[in-house]
Amino acid sequence: MAASDRLLGGLLLLIAGLVFAYYTIWTFIVPFFPSSSPLQQIFPDRVWAIRLPALILVLGLAGVGSFVGLVMQKEARKRAEKEARRNN
Repeated sequence: MAASDRLLGGLLLLIAGLVFAYYTIWTFIVPFFPSSSPLQQIFPDRVWAIRLPALILVLGLAGVGSFVGLVMQKEARKRAEKEARRNN
């Protein structure tokens, strides 16, 4: 089990490194090349360098907020059931 966890961790680290390198090149290096450069064809429009992380942030915060809300509802329901049993 430890070997597969280590392999998965290494794979996730490699993917994160590749995504970081791609994004860094896209946002910091590509704007200095002329628009006719073939390197410009590899990367999406620069406006997505802001929109994409903002979208991921909003979706992530919505997911965390939904999770916290569900946990709070479940805890309130458990507390109400416990109070109902205690009163009977």
